[in-house]
Amino acid sequence: MHDQNFLKENNARRLWHPMAHPADCLAHPPTIVTEGTGVRIRDIDGHETVDAVGGLWNVNLGYSCRPVKEAIAAQLDRLPYYSIFRGTTNDAVIELSWMLAEFFAPDGLGRAFFTSGGSDSVEIALRLARQYHKIRGEAGRTKYLSLKKGYHGTHMGGASVNGNANFRTAYEPLMPGCFHIPAPWTYRNPFGESDPERLAQLCAAALEDEIAFQGKETIAAFIMEPVLGAGGVIVPHRSFMPMVREICSRNGILLIADEVITGFGRTGDWSGSRHWGVQPDLMTTAKAITNGYFPFGAVMISDAIAEAFEADETGRAFIGSGYTYSGHPVGAAAAIACLKETERLDVAANAAARGDQLFAGLKRLQEKYDVIGDVRGGEGLMCALELVSDRAAKTPIDKPTIGAVQKTAYEAGAMVRVSGPNVILSPPLVLEAADVDIILNALDAGFAAL
Repeated sequence: MHDQNFLKENNARRLWHPMAHPADCLAHPPTIVTEGTGVRIRDIDGHETVDAVGGLWNVNLGYSCRPVKEAIAAQLDRLPYYSIFRGTTNDAVIELSWMLAEFFAPDGLGRAFFTSGGSDSVEIALRLARQYHKIRGEAGRTKYLSLKKGYHGTHMGGASVNGNANFRTAYEPLMPGCFHIPAPWTYRNPFGESDPERLAQLCAAALEDEIAFQGKETIAAFIMEPVLGAGGVIVPHRSFMPMVREICSRNGILLIADEVITGFGRTGDWSGSRHWGVQPDLMTTAKAITNGYFPFGAVMISDAIAEAFEADETGRAFIGSGYTYSGHPVGAAAAIACLKETERLDVAANAAARGDQLFAGLKRLQEKYDVIGDVRGGEGLMCALELVSDRAAKTPIDKPTIGAVQKTAYEAGAMVRVSGPNVILSPPLVLEAADVDIILNALDAGFAAL
């Protein structure tokens, strides 16, 4: 390992970072994180903070979670890798498939297809949706609908159904046949509607209108996050996802719940779909499935879709897709240990309690600082602050100002994430009340320094 001077001098010189401009990283070198324990991280200079980002929405159990680390080490000693392509499998992935089927039974999901991460999971779900309709003799159902401001990863399919221009325009033209409807976002929407329930109805009506325009017989699936994460923690009214479910069912359209972020307790329930009382047809998962310790993901599949595939005698159900690391035994072992620890600690209940505390504290900060235009969250441990230079006009804050808030908050004890005009908070689900206070106090210091 090179010394600290080498690491600092070469920070970002040879490495391009995701979701960043290379020149910006050279001008403002990223923080070099070297250690993590519990909910805290330490940088190369020894400065320790509460990680209010939770890695990247994924370190639900915190850093140095011993049962997961031990499971990884044991599996590496026994079978570090073997493919599960047709003809072979491994014991860990079989056990995990049964555990996940039990975990997601209330969501009506009884089969699993394993991937290397969230973007992979979205890609597989989109493919399975089209294939399902082909198996059933409806080959014309090839289009996808999704929400503006939704985020579904970085593969070409996921980028095509993404609803945020920041992740689209540099790579267009994207996949044809993808169409977007307004998100149920009370702070900014084309209807000028601030009532969440009424806005949910308007967005649902826009979905019905788009289905009628495209022709229901041409649409394979509607994909949505139960709570929109990267788009700025947009929480729909609780009536919205059930309305989407009913509309999709009535029109023969599959509902894909993208739960890469919301799965495994983040919303205060074990899944975001369950939080809204909805059973999707397909569910994408990743991130917290291994606590971020191993690249791994899964697409969970409903019994109805499974029956169509498993009963097929035409050959159309042959799954011609997968990844070298699908069902990786080390990832499966990590996921097994992670799932056991997730349930043992009942992190969903803690996420609900600490989420209420965090959201209430953020609302108090909004009363104190005019720069905070909107506070979003209130459903588990996922919150966002949207910063503005003019609260009445909702003018987004400039980049240097929000960067200053982030820097001061970090110095005061909390790592927070900045995305556009938003400060996004997604801390580990094992957060304690005192940790929430540290985050709030750090943000207070950040805003007070402006």
